[in-house]
Amino acid sequence: MSVRILALVGSLRAGSHNRQLAEAAAKHAPSGVEVELFEGLADVPFYNEDIDNEADLPAAAARLREAAGSADAFLLFSPEYNGTMPAVLKNAIDWLSRPFGAGAISGKPVAVVGTAFGQYGGVWAQDEARKAAGLAGGAVLEDVKLSIPASLTRFAETHPADDTEVVQGLTEVVTRLTEQAAPAAA
Repeated sequence: MSVRILALVGSLRAGSHNRQLAEAAAKHAPSGVEVELFEGLADVPFYNEDIDNEADLPAAAARLREAAGSADAFLLFSPEYNGTMPAVLKNAIDWLSRPFGAGAISGKPVAVVGTAFGQYGGVWAQDEARKAAGLAGGAVLEDVKLSIPASLTRFAETHPADDTEVVQGLTEVVTRLTEQAAPAAA
């Protein structure tokens, strides 16, 4: 049995600490689990029902849906922008929520984690991402959380993949997500 987890990172910045968290999750995934970072969220246009049809569907949105369709679960990484999740992550959730009731995220396990500069590690943004993913049809693991505060100082000289506490937290999250996804992947 193999479980495929699609990681969506809500920061587009090349040196993003949330991207580094996603890289750490992929690096330390248990045997039989693949954590794939989706590349290209910056290319996905804002959701617009007028272009969500076979003739007009943007290629970037089609690639996102295809990657999501073959995933067994989702791991969302959210920084906090002005007290909420970044627009790029919300937009990805919107594209994956369609068609209504049968989107690529529908019924699949979703966990949300992240890091931010503030003292709470982006919990507001992560709560909003959980809410949006649940409304989109995802099976959100509400009790699976990892919010890492003070990202600028904590990861100034250490990649999250080399931080023992962070790796332990990510491993727990990926393990719980895998447990929920495993029956569907079998």
